[in-house]
Formats: sequence, C-alpha cells, structure tokens
Amino acid sequence: MITSLRLKHFKSWKDTGEMRLAPLTALFGSNSSGKTSLLQWMLLLKQTIESSDRNQALHLGDDRSAADMGTFQDLIFQHNEQNCMQWDMSWNLLEPLSIDFPEHQPPAITGQKMSYEAELQWKTNKIVVNKLEYRFSDKSFGMKAEAGNNAEYDLYADNFSFVRSRGRAWRLPQPVKCYGFPDHVRAYYQNAAFLSDFELELEKLFSRIYYLGPLRDHPKRQYTWAGSKPGDMGSRGERVVDAILAAGESGPYISPGHRRKRLTLEVRIATWLKQLQLVDSFEVRRVAEGSKLFQVWVRRSSDSPEVLLTDVGFGVSQILPVIALCYYVPEHSIIILEQPEIHLHPRVQAGLADVFVDAIQNRHVQIILESHSEHLLRRLQRRMAEETFEAHQAALYFCKNEKGTSSLEQLKIDAFGRIENWPPDFFGDEFGDIAEMSKAILQRKKRAS
Repeated sequence: MITSLRLKHFKSWKDTGEMRLAPLTALFGSNSSGKTSLLQWMLLLKQTIESSDRNQALHLGDDRSAADMGTFQDLIFQHNEQNCMQWDMSWNLLEPLSIDFPEHQPPAITGQKMSYEAELQWKTNKIVVNKLEYRFSDKSFGMKAEAGNNAEYDLYADNFSFVRSRGRAWRLPQPVKCYGFPDHVRAYYQNAAFLSDFELELEKLFSRIYYLGPLRDHPKRQYTWAGSKPGDMGSRGERVVDAILAAGESGPYISPGHRRKRLTLEVRIATWLKQLQLVDSFEVRRVAEGSKLFQVWVRRSSDSPEVLLTDVGFGVSQILPVIALCYYVPEHSIIILEQPEIHLHPRVQAGLADVFVDAIQNRHVQIILESHSEHLLRRLQRRMAEETFEAHQAALYFCKNEKGTSSLEQLKIDAFGRIENWPPDFFGDEFGDIAEMSKAILQRKKRAS
C-alpha cells in the first residue's frame, strides 16, 4: 500500500506537501482543481516502468496509453523548463525484504517499508534525471548527476559504504528510466548487487496498480469471448464481461466476510447490483452451445421479464466495471478510479461507498479516487459513525486552484465521521441557493399582493 506522496512542479502543483495515503484516499474539489493530475502522476510512472525503452526517463504516453501527458513542457509547473519536477513516495511491502551484504560488510538489514524519490529536469532537449534515491531501514541509496554534467553520475549512500572493484574509477552513465541503477553499478562496485531489489520492489508495487477512467463503454447486445483472461477491465471498462467469464473459470474465490461462503465474481456483482436496487438479477449467458458469443441478461424486479443489459438504465453498465474491478484484481492491489459515481442516482452513489468499504476490508485493496459526489462522502461519514469503517482508514482531501496553482487541504475527520474543517462551497453553495430561493419567493409574493 502506498502510504505517502509528495509532488513538486507537476502540472498545476507547485508543491502538494506530504500527502498521507490510506486504504481509501479520496480527492474532492471543483473542476480543474488538480485532482486528476495527482492520479495521472501514478499512471505516468506506471507506464514508464512498463515501457520497453530503458533510455526514456519518462514515457509520456500516446493515444493508447492510460495517461497521454503530451510533452514535458505540458506537465512541468507553469510550463517553465527551468523547474525541476520532483516526487517522493513511501509504501509498505507485501513481505519483509531482507538484504544480506557480502562477507566483512555491514550486517543484513530487514524491513517492510520503502521510499523512493526522484528529480527530473529538461536539459539538452530531453528529460534528464538529476537524482534518484531509495530509502530502506535506516539507510539511503541513490545516484545523482555530477555538477554541471548530466551524462555522468555518482553513486552515494547514507550509513553505508560502496566498495569499488579494482580498475579505473569510471563514472556512471545515466539511470535506467527514472528509477533504475544502470548495469554498470554492479560491475563497478563489489557490494551493489542488492540495489536491484529496490528497483524490483517498485516494479512490483506499480504492477499492482489498476485504473478505470471516467468515460466507460456503452453496453452491447452481445460480447465475444475467446477464453482469454484480461489483466484488468480496460480504462473504459471494455473488458468487464471478459473478466467476469474468465473469473468464472476459476470458481468461487471472493470472500464476502469472515466465515461466509466464497462467491464467484458474477455472483458477487449480482449481489451488489441487487443490494443497490439497480436490478433484481444479473447473469452472463452464452448465446448458444459452443458459441463464443455471450449476452448479459438482467431482471429489473422480481416480477418483470428478463431483458438485455442494453435495455435497462445506463447506470447499470456504468457501475458494472467499478464493482467488477474491486473484486477481480488480486488482493492487496491498488485501484485508481476517476469519478466512479458518474451517471449514477444519488442513492447508488452512496451505496458505492459501501462497495469500497467491503473491498477494502475483505480484499485488502487500496482505493484512490477523485469524485464530485457528496452522497458518497456522506455514506463514508455514516459508516464511520456506525463504527463499521474507521476514520484512520480514510484520507480525504479538498483540492482548489487559485491563479493557476493547486493546493491541497486534508479534511480532518473525528472518530464519529464529522469533518471539522469543512471548506466553503465544498459541494457548491447549497445554503446560498436556499437563501436566494427564499428571497425570490418573498419578492414574488409581494408582487402578487
């Protein structure tokens, strides 16, 4: 789980300050306040890690990427190429990591928390890594560009000494992407092989990140499935039926709670759709024996006829990939959601909070989302008051943008779910609208009399 994050000079963020991330992290705020940018940074780093180009410090994306960031000038704060983009993040490892050093070196170190930071800048018509660093146990390990030279780097460590191999003391070349030590490190130093463990842990972390965007596919009258197992729902939820069918091949694996019978993904989705009062039944069915074509059938109520997914309200198809993703991904995954409440009735928006709470508690996933839904927030507050979801399990933020610079305010929530620092016009000026409406009514009555 990612536990903290700080960004500097990224898009509209001059400095986010240190953000605490929790099992449920939610970003609220007006349009263009910077909420989406924080999610885009995670997607940017994920697609960079997954890129095959080792020499590209950042993979800025294209029309096939989850995040198409344009150029470096587009994403650097105030489009000023002199600014250095920086980030610092920390996370908990799934398993303790132990590093054994060669004989006559410091004793082994073990831990389950790690941090990674980097600084990048535009130099000589390309993105250059000025510095990268990992922190583990009580030690720091990194490399930084030699002063005035972005082609040669020095390796450094805090509370640790690297031992040079015999031979000429060559300088190190640029890092691999924005997070990896070049292969030369292992050749130039006798005791640097363990640095690969840090890179691997970062790669493992981002391999567990799954993303669903705000614009989702329209439902279809039939779907084709050839038996493959998709890695996720797709950024538009376009592979949700494939995922449901693939998960069905594995049989029941989803625990709905302690000592409760495990369910298939399809049954878990059907249970939630019914609980949210969207449909009474849900089933993915093969068109004919041996066919690769499938249809999604639903029943709006117990006494209504079965119809295809295309013939019911649009909200069902929009929430379907959100629910499916929460239960399809492996346990301990990180799910990034943009506006999960889009096209949903307020009652269902509130119920979506219960879906997230259940997935966090029973599947141990981390959910990071941006939303405009007051109903979702209110349900979270209610669950905290009812003690079914603890306040410390949530990190809620309000984003705003003034004169092109975004700022972040963490909402202070007490044990009863009350927000102590409710920002002005958090979800619009509701009381202002009521007051103006009352004035208008009085004026109309005066004119009528």
